[in-house]
Amino acid sequence: MSKNSTLILPYTIPAENASHRFAARSFIDSKNTFFLSKRFLDVSISLVFLVFLLSWMTPLLAILILLDSRGPVFFLQKRVGRGGKTFVCIKFRTMHVNRECHSRTSVKNDDRITRLGRFLRRTNIDEFPQFLNVLKGEMSVIGPRPHMHADCSRFSQVVFGYKFRNLVKPGITGLAQVKGYHGPAITYESIFRRFQWDAFYVRNASFWLDLRILKQTILQRI
Repeated sequence: MSKNSTLILPYTIPAENASHRFAARSFIDSKNTFFLSKRFLDVSISLVFLVFLLSWMTPLLAILILLDSRGPVFFLQKRVGRGGKTFVCIKFRTMHVNRECHSRTSVKNDDRITRLGRFLRRTNIDEFPQFLNVLKGEMSVIGPRPHMHADCSRFSQVVFGYKFRNLVKPGITGLAQVKGYHGPAITYESIFRRFQWDAFYVRNASFWLDLRILKQTILQRI
């Protein structure tokens, strides 16, 4: 598949076989020790971020966001969580208020993005409030990135077994991200490659893999 391949395909791939979904769930449910250690790591990291970083960064960014454009400080959007459940994902607002924010994915040079928003997106600071989602148990620090429902539905129609990635909590960062897959997924190839890494993570989920992804994320940001 070429890099210029479009998202729209001339056919729809059928849904996963029910027995495969059952086997996958059983596999994930058997990792109780892993999920306990993962939750401990999530809470620990989230508390550090909230106390030592977001406690002073939030009021500062709130002033800058309000000075840069009209609208709320935070952007709240329904995303797909573990098991396909809906949760409200929290981000610093990076766009002008618009009617398409919950249905149209941002693209490069999107004119909806504010001046400050471009900086927040480039540095991923807009994602920091998601540590509140992690603390609430809706997300994890490490895991597949959460999608809007519209994107999850669209991607699952062009990639077989796409919702397999929803067997674990979505993350602030993940294996696909440290492998270089950031930003909007527009082509079939970009969607499929991200899913490959997400599926690899789900199948091989472990505490040590989480630590490796966390270390790689930090190294890429310094």
